[in-house]
Amino acid sequence: MTIAITGSGSGIGAATAAALAAAGHDIIGIDLRNADVTADLTDPVARAAAVETVLERSGGVLDGLVLCAGVGPQVPDPNFVVEINYRATIAFLDALFPALQKGESPAAVVVSSVASTHLTWADNPINLGTEAESFAQAGDYAGSFAYSASKNAVTVAVRQRAVEWGAARVRLNTVAPGSVETPLLQAGLDDPRYGDAIRNFVAPIGRNGTPQEIASLIQYLLGANAGFIHGAQFVIDGGIDAQVRPTAV
Repeated sequence: MTIAITGSGSGIGAATAAALAAAGHDIIGIDLRNADVTADLTDPVARAAAVETVLERSGGVLDGLVLCAGVGPQVPDPNFVVEINYRATIAFLDALFPALQKGESPAAVVVSSVASTHLTWADNPINLGTEAESFAQAGDYAGSFAYSASKNAVTVAVRQRAVEWGAARVRLNTVAPGSVETPLLQAGLDDPRYGDAIRNFVAPIGRNGTPQEIASLIQYLLGANAGFIHGAQFVIDGGIDAQVRPTAV
């Protein structure tokens, strides 16, 4: 299988690339650095160039796509958070859909977050077109608001594509990690605004996840044994969502 992975340079993306490569798949990694295709994914022109490079390397055919690239709530510019977590993700998803349709048992997995459940699509400023006003009102915590909004928007975007992608026989799902031991999490821990809240965000299982654990779920969702799984979000958070929202179904 030929599989493209954004955010392959570190964290969950790097662990996923390693796991899939170890299983014998051909990986095309995309990231700002340490990748087969280097690009600033916040730049629409650079994104388009990266897509063209992926298509050249793959011969226009992809069997899998994993979209891991993202930043955390500690990033000071909320628009940057939305641009890479949401707009870049959707740009790659849509641009590479035709290549996936030519693949063998094709599937895509998008990395969302348990934070996607922290607000509804009806209240999401990305949906309402009120990003500037909403983020301004959030003040020093605009990054956190933008992070939740971007991950909620990604999850909704995947679900909105389920019918079209299913008809094309391309499976599409999201995974929603909680706290995972990655550079992104460490950056949040080092931020004076969020560090204590992240440290106190302890899952019932009593620890944070590892990138390899998230990668194992992604690898499963790309495989043949997940052939009837489509349009779904899989929370992988050690039980934190169940703790916070025990009656949500």
